[in-house]
Amino acid sequence: MRALIVLDMQKHILSQKNFKEEKDNIKKVIDICKSKNDKVIFVRHIEADNDSPLNESSNRSEIHEEFAEDYDEIIEKTTPSAFYKTNLDNILKESNVDEVVIVGFNTEFCCMFTAIVAFERGYKVTFIEDATGTINNSEIYDMEDLDIKDLVGTVLNWSKTVEVLYVDEFTENEKNK
Repeated sequence: MRALIVLDMQKHILSQKNFKEEKDNIKKVIDICKSKNDKVIFVRHIEADNDSPLNESSNRSEIHEEFAEDYDEIIEKTTPSAFYKTNLDNILKESNVDEVVIVGFNTEFCCMFTAIVAFERGYKVTFIEDATGTINNSEIYDMEDLDIKDLVGTVLNWSKTVEVLYVDEFTENEKNK
């Protein structure tokens, strides 16, 4: 069985930039996975700092209203990995999941870490590069012309452990199944 892991679709994160393309792509992947009866798990990042917009009591840490009805389960995490000190692995095992699809935010942290840890835990992993997004940019990393999504997708693809696709490729693969 397969599960879709959707990371950090939270009000605060989605308010940082115009993420229309990423949100549309994530919605497409959600719709495909739901049509295949895949388990859809949303992951919410929370922080203990009361001043953080991602503090669990802040409404800015809640799942964005555009996606509020799209999940079967929601888990909370406090680190970039959706597996670290959460019940995600148990949920996947109890549902006989052996394959995960990764989408969401932030590409170079939560999405990448979750994909790597999922592989380490024995799951077949598909990372949908253009269904991830980040609030960061090349200026943050002081690397002119850095395309963060492309960099992460390339690194994961070169690993030969994580399948990296674009939404169109994922859609086409699903039509052929």
